[in-house]
Amino acid sequence: MIRAFLPAAAPFVTERTTLCNVAKGIEIATTKRISEIASELLPSIRYSVLSGPSFAEEVVRGLPTVVSVASEDNQSAALWQRLLSTPRFRIYTSADVTGTEIGGAVKNIMAIASGMGAALGLGDNGRAGLVSRGLAEIMRLGEPLGAHPLTFAGLAGMGDLVLTCYSTKSRNYRLGFAMGEGRSLSEAEEAVGQVSEGAYTVRAVVRLAQKLGVELPIAQAIHRLLYENSSPEEELERLMGRGLKAEYPPSILWGNQRCPEGESKL
Repeated sequence: MIRAFLPAAAPFVTERTTLCNVAKGIEIATTKRISEIASELLPSIRYSVLSGPSFAEEVVRGLPTVVSVASEDNQSAALWQRLLSTPRFRIYTSADVTGTEIGGAVKNIMAIASGMGAALGLGDNGRAGLVSRGLAEIMRLGEPLGAHPLTFAGLAGMGDLVLTCYSTKSRNYRLGFAMGEGRSLSEAEEAVGQVSEGAYTVRAVVRLAQKLGVELPIAQAIHRLLYENSSPEEELERLMGRGLKAEYPPSILWGNQRCPEGESKL
């Protein structure tokens, strides 16, 4: 859809045109983010992306909502911040387009996993662990693409992840819950009645992770559950039985610099 829209918009684009994208996802065929597609098709456009914990229903009702708009062009981010902010819709700016897009896309996969966990009765401990490790996978995927780890601690990362993974308003959560009840993917999609982006994004994310040599156990488990006839019980056993390791690789915390013994860089 993005590839169809952008060429159609080309006649209206000038060097001063700025685009604010609110869609979330990664292209399956190319594993490109939306910013990369925009750069490919409309190289002169100034691109921004708006993301964060924001169900449209609550925005329309005027409930307090806080999100982030990211752009490599500070003036574009500030423009959208001024245009779209209201007393009930607060916007922060960011320069991390990559991190904002990765967080917004991958959290939908984790919401499917969270919904399954709820249906299977994994308990609060299990779901909290699942969401936390989901954040670790988002960080792990974002790092080689140049995303800043702190982005994932903010609105476009943890904020959006928590909202999507714990609310029954989330389409992806409901899809996972329906599958956790024993329904097939097609049956679950019919029950939800709306597009659940995570079911498509997971195909692109798994392919992207393979290209980058990044391990994403939860995303890969969801892919097997949706498309390889695996079972939740089998995937739970696989996840819990993985080898023991550090919670985060040192490179995620402080890049190539070693933290001196006894000194904290956080």
